[in-house]
Amino acid sequence: MLKQNLTFAFFIACSISLFAQNTSPKREFRAAWIAHVSNIDWPTSKTLTADQQRSEFVNMLNELKLSGFNAVVMQVRPSCDAIYPSPYEPWSEWLTGTQGKSPGYDPLKFMIEETRKRGMEFHAWFNPYRALTNINSTNVDTGHVSKKHPEWVIPYSTIGFLDPGLPDVRSYVTTIIMDVVRRYDIDAVHFDDYFYPYPVTGFTINDNTTFQNHARGFTDKNNWRRDNVDVLIKMVGDSIKKAKPYVKFGISPFGIWRNSGSDATGSATNGLQSYSDIFADSRKWIQQGWLDYIAPQLYWSIGFTVARYEVLVPWWANVVGNRHLYIGQGIHRIGTTSDPNWTNPSEVPKQFRLNRSTPSVSGSVHFSARQVMKNLLGFQDSLRNHIYNRPALIPAMRWMDSIPPLAPTNLAATINNAQTQVTLSWNRPNTAADGGRASYYVVYRFLKGDIIDLTQMAAIRHITPTDTTSFTDIYANPSAFVYVVTAVDRLHNESAPSNSANVGITKTAEQAEFSSRLLPNYPNPFSDVTTVKYELKQAGMVHIKVFNVNGAQIATLVNELKTEGIYETEWHVGDVISGTYICTMQVNGVAVSSQRMVIVK
Repeated sequence: MLKQNLTFAFFIACSISLFAQNTSPKREFRAAWIAHVSNIDWPTSKTLTADQQRSEFVNMLNELKLSGFNAVVMQVRPSCDAIYPSPYEPWSEWLTGTQGKSPGYDPLKFMIEETRKRGMEFHAWFNPYRALTNINSTNVDTGHVSKKHPEWVIPYSTIGFLDPGLPDVRSYVTTIIMDVVRRYDIDAVHFDDYFYPYPVTGFTINDNTTFQNHARGFTDKNNWRRDNVDVLIKMVGDSIKKAKPYVKFGISPFGIWRNSGSDATGSATNGLQSYSDIFADSRKWIQQGWLDYIAPQLYWSIGFTVARYEVLVPWWANVVGNRHLYIGQGIHRIGTTSDPNWTNPSEVPKQFRLNRSTPSVSGSVHFSARQVMKNLLGFQDSLRNHIYNRPALIPAMRWMDSIPPLAPTNLAATINNAQTQVTLSWNRPNTAADGGRASYYVVYRFLKGDIIDLTQMAAIRHITPTDTTSFTDIYANPSAFVYVVTAVDRLHNESAPSNSANVGITKTAEQAEFSSRLLPNYPNPFSDVTTVKYELKQAGMVHIKVFNVNGAQIATLVNELKTEGIYETEWHVGDVISGTYICTMQVNGVAVSSQRMVIVK
């Protein structure tokens, strides 16, 4: 246990050092993959009831939201089956244990609704070709494509995949995806790295007949295979934009396109190549503008000889052009011993520092949600306290929409009688010239006299999850503040600021003179208990309370009449989760001091 505590303390120290000069940006895509196949992330068992499934997903969303995430990438079609009622494919076996058996509700509809409540994007993750995770499985529904069209399925090693060379397969996959795009309010369609299967020694892909019948003028089978995948990706992307121009399309390919030993334009690596081994020309897709974002799976460490993380990040940054690059982070490798770098608590913070210092890197996707929640080597704590300790807007995609919404109007601020909270209210803006409307709002707080500068990340007080028109701020310091609010549309274009609202606490000379205050609590950060110390220069009624960063009260530590002096009290946090909290002190109803406290468990 002592060793674990020392390791964690070292991890926190490394994180603080690494991020002291590398604060989080105002805009950053922060997503987690939620894998459904084999019950990797959700649901954790085939035997859960519908209520248990829903509860598990909500708890996962809450954990991710508290850890600073603003998007999820949910696997909705793992192997030609679905987590939603599909007119084409059976229910997933990972929901109920039996493929084709309904869970009794629509998980996809539920997930989108819950994700929306938290102001997060929902990316629907499809596996385009995988049909059977086990070709010997007896749990295959009669409505499965392998039963209805066995001629479409190529067995390979232990799996079965849809033949990418068949025009009927490409049409079928596109139809499946577009059914979801049209019926559900998703933000993006997402593919992972499964195209043609990864090589397995002793096995070959039996597509000779398809090549003979559908060569399309190709004489080289490898070039033909790559083109098969290209045709599908172009077809899917065009179909999405035609139906819903605001829905994004992104792919997370294997992290190496080509090694420089095979192609001078490739990366200085020496690993498996997606171009030649799984026939995925991933660089072409992003350079041709067929995708809105690419998220290469860079599941290697800094300094790993075969595929160095610090080599691949700038390589990908140089090929994305004006599209977005998100790095696929191998969180599942934290603590593994095959590469000793992953046992070093500073490895992942160093990766994030490299990401943020590399032009064109716009965020990360973490594999996977459950791995984040395991808090491997304190990683989730580091997210909450350092890496993602401030909220971030999702980067805007100007090629999809470059027109911001109009600004909110009639911003007003009201201070409560105890002078501890400020309630802001505003009016929704009118519809913009392109028909765009506000999807959510950003509340900024500046000190009186400061320039209203929306590029100042530290000025963001709150990002509303929905299009609400009010926010209550904890008035932690007896200073004069200026608030402004901006509107943000669905594709994250931000408006000009609203009118400003000025607030300030007026203290009497006597109140200002006695200067009662909170002293630094210790330890801080802490896990179970901390000592809160405070100084009272004059007798009075003392209230010391703890709030979370969203303004909800968590605890009352002191609520009594005190004489002049220095006091201490302990806060035993119990089941309060890791995160940043604000401790406030009032004397005779006047807010006089505040202190930031960090819980790490």
